[in-house]
Amino acid sequence: MGHYFLLPNEIFTLGLSPGELSVYAYLIFCEDRETHQCWPSIGRICQYTGMSANTVAKYIRQLEEKRLIDTEPTKVKTKAGLVRNGNLLYTIRPIQEAVNCKLERDLTAQSEQRRTKKNR
Repeated sequence: MGHYFLLPNEIFTLGLSPGELSVYAYLIFCEDRETHQCWPSIGRICQYTGMSANTVAKYIRQLEEKRLIDTEPTKVKTKAGLVRNGNLLYTIRPIQEAVNCKLERDLTAQSEQRRTKKNR
């Protein structure tokens, strides 16, 4: 029991591509439910989604643009005392922010279309 995770229903109103949805679902799967954060490596995301590193990176950027996630670089200290780049820290944003962002973009696009038609 308890071997499941939930996706918010609103995710299907955002027009995500299958790749975006797959990466988002994996991040939700990894998410700490209290902090809404996770830090899987790009390699791990690739392994579980079946995508290349460049494709995963593209979808991560798109999820950031759609305000579904935030990312922060992390640092790790090796046993030898060297500081290296770590995995990205992903923060899952509240779904309503992404819904509001999409609505704003849709309204802006409609306004632009109306202006274009009036200028013809």
